[in-house]
Amino acid sequence: MRRASSLKDKEVINVSDGTRLGMVSDVEINLNDGRIEGIVVPIPGKWFGMFGMFGKDNEYIIPWENVIKVGDEIILVETNENIVRKFLE
Repeated sequence: MRRASSLKDKEVINVSDGTRLGMVSDVEINLNDGRIEGIVVPIPGKWFGMFGMFGKDNEYIIPWENVIKVGDEIILVETNENIVRKFLE
């Protein structure tokens, strides 16, 4: 079993195209059942311009079901622009 805090600062890599998506800055947790729903990855600058315009937060949540493997330093995900969604407070 892993703690949510152990995911922070791990690098996220998309296995679909080998893209380095960034580092985990936070996790989204469903407080009703205590499950992780997604990992929060900040968007550096306009590197992710293909996702369109984004607000001041510049963060995306990658749904937990798209996480393939969590290693000691890296998290592998399989995602595309239709899966990564804008993080809304």
